[in-house]
Amino acid sequence: MEVAGLILSNIHNSAIPELTGIRTMASIPFGCRYRLVDFPLSNMVNSGITKIGIVTHNNYQSLMDHIGTGKDWDLARRSGGIKILPPFITTYDDSNGGRLYTTRLEALMGVTGFISRCKEDYIVISDCDGICNINLQDVIDRHVETQAELTIVTRSVKGNLDIASRSKVIVSGDDGRVVDVYSYLGNEQVSEISTNIMVINRTFLLNIISDAGSHGYSNFYQDIVARNLQRARIFSYRYDGIFIQITSLESYFRNSMSLLNTDVRKGLFNQAQRPIFTKLRNSAPTRYVDGSKVVNSYVADGCVIEGTVENSILFRGVTVGKGTVVKNCILMQDTVTGNNVSLNCVISDKNVVIREGRTLSGHESMPFFIPKGSMV
Repeated sequence: MEVAGLILSNIHNSAIPELTGIRTMASIPFGCRYRLVDFPLSNMVNSGITKIGIVTHNNYQSLMDHIGTGKDWDLARRSGGIKILPPFITTYDDSNGGRLYTTRLEALMGVTGFISRCKEDYIVISDCDGICNINLQDVIDRHVETQAELTIVTRSVKGNLDIASRSKVIVSGDDGRVVDVYSYLGNEQVSEISTNIMVINRTFLLNIISDAGSHGYSNFYQDIVARNLQRARIFSYRYDGIFIQITSLESYFRNSMSLLNTDVRKGLFNQAQRPIFTKLRNSAPTRYVDGSKVVNSYVADGCVIEGTVENSILFRGVTVGKGTVVKNCILMQDTVTGNNVSLNCVISDKNVVIREGRTLSGHESMPFFIPKGSMV
């Protein structure tokens, strides 16, 4: 069975404008050395998918720099491999001479050429703001077994999981066939939410794209899924593993901090059969200077630590000055702190410099954010 992949890199950029103002959702740094796109990419590669298209919108230079030729995911191939599918101008809205896509369905319409040229029978579609380590081969096998035309991966809603207002509630029968789909409004009891990971028959996808274009549809779930519940075979697949959804800056902070929990970290990264791949960077090991102290933290390579780091996540190349105390913080690549700095609940983007003697503090519900390249 042949399967191709499609990753939507910009869907839901508006959820976290602090980090997507200069990059796509797909290239947001996460977990010391990864980008969000690494998770759907690795899930596909680990399931034997070697032809993957990444649909872009804007601000995708950092995504291209990260992906490169795709060699770090074993996707630098003559046949198949990885393809960046750049922004397009739609032809069905000419009021302003065309426009960039704004919805999932419009994004799929814009890559009809890629889908048409695929010879594979099935397409796996995934967003980038849902972080998990899933065996997609199991989903594909279930899709084939049920003779489904569309299989939507769902997650059970338990505890304090982030549920965005954009999330879709999926209601399935005892046989797993979807019988209803509707938007989550925030005040009702729900059991299953779509992860926006799905397997779809390529011919079915082409048909619904053609139908959507002729009818002016734009919403995938309401205009396509809901309208076809009776006519098409649409099933759900329940995923019970670790699933993290980025819905805001506060959500990004809280979910990043959850990596300090061993169970969460193992659920995402310590899968011998399904590793998460990322762009390699040759860095020296982190140097811990005499007198430094690190407690319950996740530290990448290439750092220099002279002060105290507690309950924090440090990306590659971070420097923590002498006498500096970093608590409950996320310091991204090449952040430099001077001496005698105090940081609490701070998120610093890449290449930030915090001069000596500074005291910065946010709160778990409202972390203090420092934009890329800033000097404080």
